[in-house]
Amino acid sequence: MTDAKPTLNRETLARVLRMIRGIVADPEVGRKATVYSAGLIVLLLTVNGLNVVNSYVGRFFMTAIEEHDRGGFWRYALLSMAVFGLLTLSAVLLRYIEESLGLLWRKWLTWHLFRRYADHRVYYRLQKDTDRVENPDQRLTEDVRVFTASTLSYALMLANGGLTVLAFSGVLWSISPLLFGVAVAYASVGTWLTIRLGHPLVPLNYDQLDHEAAFRTSLIHLRDNADQVALSRREGLWIHRAGRQLQQLTGNFMRIVRVNRTVGFFTTGYNWLSQLIPALVVAPLFIEGRVEFGIITQAAIAFTQLLGAFSLIITQFQSLSSYTAVIRRISLLADKALEDERDETRAVAAATEEGRDRDHISYRGVTLHAHQNEHELIRDLTADITTGLAVQVFGPDESARLALFQATAGLEPVDAGFILRPPLERILFVTERPYLVPGGLRDLFLRPHPERLDDPRHEPELEHMALSPSDDEIDKALKAVGLGKLPAQFGGLDQRQDWDSVLSLTEQQLLVIARVLMCRPQFVFLDRPGTSLPAEKLTSLLKLLRRRGITPVVFAERPDHRELFDAGLELSPGGKWRWNPKSAAKARPAN
Repeated sequence: MTDAKPTLNRETLARVLRMIRGIVADPEVGRKATVYSAGLIVLLLTVNGLNVVNSYVGRFFMTAIEEHDRGGFWRYALLSMAVFGLLTLSAVLLRYIEESLGLLWRKWLTWHLFRRYADHRVYYRLQKDTDRVENPDQRLTEDVRVFTASTLSYALMLANGGLTVLAFSGVLWSISPLLFGVAVAYASVGTWLTIRLGHPLVPLNYDQLDHEAAFRTSLIHLRDNADQVALSRREGLWIHRAGRQLQQLTGNFMRIVRVNRTVGFFTTGYNWLSQLIPALVVAPLFIEGRVEFGIITQAAIAFTQLLGAFSLIITQFQSLSSYTAVIRRISLLADKALEDERDETRAVAAATEEGRDRDHISYRGVTLHAHQNEHELIRDLTADITTGLAVQVFGPDESARLALFQATAGLEPVDAGFILRPPLERILFVTERPYLVPGGLRDLFLRPHPERLDDPRHEPELEHMALSPSDDEIDKALKAVGLGKLPAQFGGLDQRQDWDSVLSLTEQQLLVIARVLMCRPQFVFLDRPGTSLPAEKLTSLLKLLRRRGITPVVFAERPDHRELFDAGLELSPGGKWRWNPKSAAKARPAN
């Protein structure tokens, strides 16, 4: 999708604050995060206090050298070593707690975003959305890592800067009010010029993240589809596409390099000049005998600390521009996921109702359109599929069949009418191409999670059924479909395998049917099972499903195996349909 370009503004800060409030309010990790944060504040106060002490120790040390005071020299040298030791201990602890808090926040935020992305099948709808969020995988991994680490780093810089201003303003003012004013003016002008020179970096860094992700996605696609690409001899297409993406990636990065060059000219000169300013202001006072020699050292330390606090944007502008882009990308994913969850849940719930009558699936005036061009696929479909009524849905228009299949599953909204059905834990859907998760055989037989545990109509009697079945249940299901030797062939139920690679398409589909037999839903919807199963095997499986009390609803291009079904739903071009019952079934006249 075309995202609005991110900028450094109040909206950016508001997004960051929302994500900070989220972890603080979390009942599980909020207390731990608060304790870590308090520890950071204590250590920041300690470090800044020691820095002030160190400035005076350095002043007295240099004065002792100037006055040839051997005793004072060694006294302040030892004191300086003690201060450095305490600073080292505090800085290391500060870094440790910062990284611990960052890891805690990253884990919480990644899981929070992933649950929102994966729950309610938001991941599916985001892929189908015309205004889609690009590269959600990168946003959930790399962007979250950068965001949590950078946010803590910048928060500590701001807090440290504020404490530094409080600690060293008085020191610098007591040495020279003029030097204090120069520090404020110098940092203010430098910040303004840095923002003016570097403002193109924010959108450029945002685009760079997308270009990097798009190039990586192409390489992953080529790896995952190596067989198909090699057999179809489409290497040239991928070489051309990857080359174009690489050109866009490097071209955008070159623009970033040019802006960085311009900003670098200014910030480098700014930093070098800042080292000379304290001497220019304070050295004449020493020459006139108005201050001791150690004051020059203390003034340099105080000026450097204060200027660093005032110059946060100047020194961190390049990384801040990337950080702003990351905030926008994460926020967009979270907001879009929440928006899709709310909108689609309302739309699907309005058109797909879970009825109290658990024994049938009813289509009431259902109209479905193709989302790409609003072409009418099905018009005013009204029919009932009761438990035990095997139905075949067929027709030449694959889009119409697929739309009805997905609408029944709740994946797509219904444009008009509604679908009345049992909850999805009582219905299983078997796609044309089997989906087998890499892992052990046991993983393939996990029962589906209930569709909506918070629904008052959710059936508590299903909760006692373990998601992971017993070995005996799996063994019986495999034997029923003729795959009884599979566990021994692959080293047991828990031996990890890439099933798409080691099983034939027929074996993969049989494995999916075995899971259906074990789960024993009321209904099973099968999309074109004849493409992967021989006719004789499909016939025996459909009979087996019916014997086990599972009602099959088969989607196919042609009305094969008519004798196995009690009714047929024919979908014709132009949204027309015809219901052909062989036994009593409620339906409207042919449309």
